Amino acid sequence: MGFKVAVVGATGNVGREMLDILAERQFPASEVVALASKRSLGTEVSFGDKTLKCKVLDHYDFSDTDICLMSAGGDVSKEWSPKIAAQGCVVIDNSSAWRYDMDVPLIVPEVNADAIVGFKKKNIIASPNCSTAQLVVALKPLHDAAKIKRVVVSTYQSVSGAGKEGMDELFGQTRAVFVSDPVEPKKFTKRIAFNLIPHIGVFMEDGFTTEEWKMMAETKKILDPKIMLTATCVRVPVFISHSESVNIEFERPLSADEARKILREAPGVLVVDKRENGGYITPHEAAGEDATYISRIREDATVENGLAFWCVSDNLRKGAALNAVQIAEALINRKLITPRKG
Repeated sequence: MGFKVAVVGATGNVGREMLDILAERQFPASEVVALASKRSLGTEVSFGDKTLKCKVLDHYDFSDTDICLMSAGGDVSKEWSPKIAAQGCVVIDNSSAWRYDMDVPLIVPEVNADAIVGFKKKNIIASPNCSTAQLVVALKPLHDAAKIKRVVVSTYQSVSGAGKEGMDELFGQTRAVFVSDPVEPKKFTKRIAFNLIPHIGVFMEDGFTTEEWKMMAETKKILDPKIMLTATCVRVPVFISHSESVNIEFERPLSADEARKILREAPGVLVVDKRENGGYITPHEAAGEDATYISRIREDATVENGLAFWCVSDNLRKGAALNAVQIAEALINRKLITPRKG
């Protein structure tokens, strides 16, 4: 007996990825339903070797649905997640709407799967920001080994993090540069083709952006409230995969060799770290892959017990869709939910 699963936002980048991953991982679903806004009614999306026609979220009855994978943005989630949850369907939300609610667990299964039991308070589980998800997968095993005091991270985030519009803008601007057409920023604040933009999210009073604040707050909630973290988030002209340059200060000594061994054995992590030309992972190679890749592991002599590394992951997969599906799998594997429809 399988689970009935609804994917909200099925026509978006992450929604389509969710459907692909459910099929790839042979998720135990008896039925998968694609949901979207009224303007996407009837739009066809792929699910394995099948094609699903999108239904409208506003008119859908969730009373016999077990799991809702929500990827339609914060405003939609704030309105609909409580209504869906009230019908007995567990909502796994990919937006920022519920991440900082103390009654909603914020989960990365490789890091804090035990916290998932807290979902019963609101029947909602939050999935973290894409840049946070890959970071904490890398930090968790190192934190267990030597206790992290402080993290300094700079991100190099792909345009797919801004949705289809971001990808279209990079493609359009790149073409415009080559044919000498005018380059017009629409989705981003400045030209993204052949450029970097040190601005993701909205500026806050302290000068940090909301994207940077998310990384600070979410790492504390998922991993350890005592960890100090500062971030600089940068949009780069890459279609898929986020990269991060990470510097860590530990309470106890941890050599690069020890860290490398620990990370090689960690769930969800793949270490590609040869000190030679090409002996590291780039965003292009991580695209379409499930793992969080770690390269360039080295000791940082500028602080006591310091370590630095390079971290790359597909933001549409581990940063969003894959993490949500893994949360659903954790619910089932821990027998926290059972199918409602026989």
